Amino acid sequence: MANISRWFLNLFLKSSCPLCQRPTGELVCPYCQKQIQACQLQNPAEFWQGDLPLFAWGNYQGTVKRSIGALKYEGQPELAQPLGTWLGKAWQQSPPIRGKLAIIPIPMHPEKQKQRGFNQAELLAESFCRLTGHKLRSTNLSRVKATTAQFSLSRQAREQNLQGAFQVTTSSQKLREPVLLLDDIYTTGATARSAKIALEAAGMPVVGIIALATTKKV
Repeated sequence: MANISRWFLNLFLKSSCPLCQRPTGELVCPYCQKQIQACQLQNPAEFWQGDLPLFAWGNYQGTVKRSIGALKYEGQPELAQPLGTWLGKAWQQSPPIRGKLAIIPIPMHPEKQKQRGFNQAELLAESFCRLTGHKLRSTNLSRVKATTAQFSLSRQAREQNLQGAFQVTTSSQKLREPVLLLDDIYTTGATARSAKIALEAAGMPVVGIIALATTKKV
């Protein structure tokens, strides 16, 4: 809650870029915007294939990596607004599928979200949906298993770590629209596949995942 309160204060009081501290009249200064844009993939639908297609805005490197770090670990949730909007613009320009979609951000475990004060995937999804008009369905899926940090694990260990990590909430109804998952970073896809298994077991087909950044290479 404290982070969210600071977010609203920052909207009115902050006069410096959260990434480089340069004075700016915008949320992110023009210099950092240019550095972020330099990480954008020419074809964000390059990985839209296989059993879990991926649409990724950019490479997880440089100022994009720095932005995600500031968003998640430095109490800068306001960064989700421009980042989610850029993700939405890329989807609008070259959507790999058309029609109405239900956007489900990858949920955090409640204890971890309480510590952070927000779920960065949900904030990105809010900006994405605001621009694209797709429906945000952040309450249909919950994370019920507090997992070990994924970055320290092998691919096989990640899959095992996430078994049974997600479940469809008991109060949710079967969605009419196909589901598109959304997360900040896509690495091996273990997290998304675990979420997909839970949703499809409840009769909600997942058409793919959209991410701000990926470590995958063309």
